[in-house]
Amino acid sequence: MSMGGAQDGHVQMVQITPDWLASQPPVQPQTVPQELLSYQPESYKIGPGDMLYITVWDHPELTAPAGSQQQTSANSRLVRSDGTLFYPYAGTVKAAGMTIDQLRSELTSKLTKFVPNPQVDVAVTSYGSQLITFQGAFAKNDPQQATTVPLTLAQAIGTAGIDLTHANMSDLVLTRDGRDFHLDLNTLNHATEQAIYLKPGDRLYLSYNDNKEVYVLGEVMRPQALTFRTDDLTLTQALGRVGGLDPVTSGSKSVYVIRGVKDIAHTPATVYQLNARSPQAYVLADNFHVQPGDVVWVGASAITQWSRFLSQLVPLGSLVSSAALAHGNGSSGL
Repeated sequence: MSMGGAQDGHVQMVQITPDWLASQPPVQPQTVPQELLSYQPESYKIGPGDMLYITVWDHPELTAPAGSQQQTSANSRLVRSDGTLFYPYAGTVKAAGMTIDQLRSELTSKLTKFVPNPQVDVAVTSYGSQLITFQGAFAKNDPQQATTVPLTLAQAIGTAGIDLTHANMSDLVLTRDGRDFHLDLNTLNHATEQAIYLKPGDRLYLSYNDNKEVYVLGEVMRPQALTFRTDDLTLTQALGRVGGLDPVTSGSKSVYVIRGVKDIAHTPATVYQLNARSPQAYVLADNFHVQPGDVVWVGASAITQWSRFLSQLVPLGSLVSSAALAHGNGSSGL
């Protein structure tokens, strides 16, 4: 058993002390898979549903057949569902899967037969196919379009937003090519998020925190179950979110954290005790991290226990007196 602990059957007791906290291994930061960090986005590949504005310099009849006064979209070319588009003199071109430069070269080659030294430019005016999808506890779950500008994880999350009330920040799942990567947003810094580029077809799922709760019970102001917004909820924060200890009824030495009761038949539960009598206790509590499933229980003071005993004893005494009186009256009538 570790320092400050005592074991009794399926329960082991641990005193939360400075020495015990110092003996605990530090929390290791998450290691981001190298596969995500090393991925570099390729040049944008044209896909079905894209709208392309194709410019042939000095040939407005090809560039803007609908008229130069029309909006750009009116003169754009749609990449059809089969990946092809039609362009005058070039005919039907298989554009899907090409980069912008590849399509430019293809059109230049085809137009050379009809236009002397054609100067061709291609721009995507509307994207319609390559999406990055969002599910779970995001503020907005609308798909985001992959464009010619590479999209980073930080940009995507910034656009989608996070539902901080219901999100489990420690479990963002990035699904790519059938493989799931679990990321902890609590430990990822902005530079790392900027270094992770997203790939068309990626799926981001931010899990909910509804199954991650700590239960604060006993002599506190507002006993309740608290959901985790992050994975670094301390004992001080948990007690603070319920209004703190009841100053009238709570016992200063009776602050317990009960952990590991789900599999008590195979793994001993651990009860951590904090002596909250001194100001030092709040420093210790701020360095003790609670975990999902923990039960934080604040016991009653000795005077509170005695008062409650008396409150139960007085009605019982009245009942006994009434019964004795009734018995005496019954006897006198015989």
